[in-house]
Amino acid sequence: MLRALALAALGTLFTFSMTALGAAAVFLLRRGDQPRTQAAMLGFAAGVMTAASVWSLLLPAIEQAEAGPLPAWLPAAAGVAAGAVFLAALDALLPRLRRLSDDAERRRNTLLFTAITLHNIPEGMAVGLAFALAADGDGLAGAAALALGIGVQNFPEGAAISLPLRQMGESRTRAFLGGTLSGAVEPLFGVLTVLVAAGVCGVMPWLLSFAAGAMLYVVVEELVPQANTRGGVCGYLTGFLLMMILDVALG
Repeated sequence: MLRALALAALGTLFTFSMTALGAAAVFLLRRGDQPRTQAAMLGFAAGVMTAASVWSLLLPAIEQAEAGPLPAWLPAAAGVAAGAVFLAALDALLPRLRRLSDDAERRRNTLLFTAITLHNIPEGMAVGLAFALAADGDGLAGAAALALGIGVQNFPEGAAISLPLRQMGESRTRAFLGGTLSGAVEPLFGVLTVLVAAGVCGVMPWLLSFAAGAMLYVVVEELVPQANTRGGVCGYLTGFLLMMILDVALG
């Protein structure tokens, strides 16, 4: 057990550090005041989140659900609906933030941060579970490869939070912290998964699709309308293609 916990902690700390590294991109880029720059950043975040929803969350959820007693589409469909309803409820809990433009940006930041954080929870659980199953040495290389793949994918996800936050008016430090903290749940849930590994597998399809629904809600409700320019479309396609290539290439 101690070996599994240590390996899970190391694996998820690596994926978390890659999120932080991606978020640090905010220190390298200047904040642009032009609306087109903000639209491009929001479009990039939307593209990354859309591709991650499909290849990192929904497709693995359907694949894992095929081994269960329910139709493979059911956990994915129900999870997406539940995730979207959850984000809509969160949105409804912030009615005062709709009144002023600055508050509207804060509301958007909250939803963006929440969606990416929810997405990182099942990723941390997947890495923790992989290391729990490989604690005796068999399959350790596969668990390490999974951690590497998720870690590399986390790089653009960290940037997908920090860069739009900076464009929305946050300081570089706050934007960096927002991107970094979204990945802090991975070590936490990775270690917790090792402790309760026996009961995790059955709920993973639901958790994956729940996170996908939350992310898609934010993309459609908040990001795409704000990125409705040529620069926003280019940013969306760039983020989508980058995340798709990483997901497919790294499995």
